[in-house]
Amino acid sequence: MLMVLSHFQAAEMLRAREAGLTEVVSSIDLRMTTMTARPGTDGVWLAEGVMVSWAQVAEIADNPTACYEVLAGEIVPIRAFSQMTGRFYSLLPTEGAPTMLVAGFPMHRIKGIDPHRDTLNKIKALGTPRGRLLDTATGLGYTAIEAAKTADEVVTVELDAAAQGICRRNPWSQGLFRNAKIRQIMGDSYEVIETFAAGTFSCILHDPPTFSLAGELYSRHFYEEAYRVLRARGRLFHYIGDPSSKSGANITRGVVRRLQEAGFGRVVAKPRAYGVVAYKSG
Repeated sequence: MLMVLSHFQAAEMLRAREAGLTEVVSSIDLRMTTMTARPGTDGVWLAEGVMVSWAQVAEIADNPTACYEVLAGEIVPIRAFSQMTGRFYSLLPTEGAPTMLVAGFPMHRIKGIDPHRDTLNKIKALGTPRGRLLDTATGLGYTAIEAAKTADEVVTVELDAAAQGICRRNPWSQGLFRNAKIRQIMGDSYEVIETFAAGTFSCILHDPPTFSLAGELYSRHFYEEAYRVLRARGRLFHYIGDPSSKSGANITRGVVRRLQEAGFGRVVAKPRAYGVVAYKSG
């Protein structure tokens, strides 16, 4: 059973100890669900035969930027180094679903919003996914999991095995491995997209790493391939970043221009979702 704690749960447990409580409502899956933890003399019982010591709880509470897997009596921070890219990955707790830090950059918006709501905003901007959807950057799998609720099939592409390893240890990502409608491909989206036949997808959700990390996924060539694999009247949501920031505004202008050059006749700003939707005509 996957058990993961962050400073949010650790703080709850420490407060319960100070109050002399023998039970406290907490979570062992980063607030996806709740459970009853039982503080004791030496630590907190999370499940039958599973206890974390008070020293371990204090260690978790003192690190607000890490999530810890409880594994065979140890607490193991969820992080990885990629030999492929030379980047560090780690799971960052929030009030809701965690996000992943890639080379220090959060994959989701976390200021005034949590990653789950951020994902819902992207799906809403795209419109209810139907048919077959291409998710060009798996990340933690939140987009694929949400899209699979209405799409017939979701094809999601992940470049780095280290990132997928983080997914396997994240409670919020488990649907990625359990939902038969989700097909995972390991590879570079810039290359993988060329292997799909024309008109394969009814919609694409393109939420790439930042421009500085993956500039090729903002290129005209990639957009031309996206246009090709979309069916007639298909649509693409492209996450870019805060359109009100100077860098976000500059990148958005370039993205819109290249999408139009690639063939998309209409590109509509979706500021609430920090992106644009590009439409392929019929």
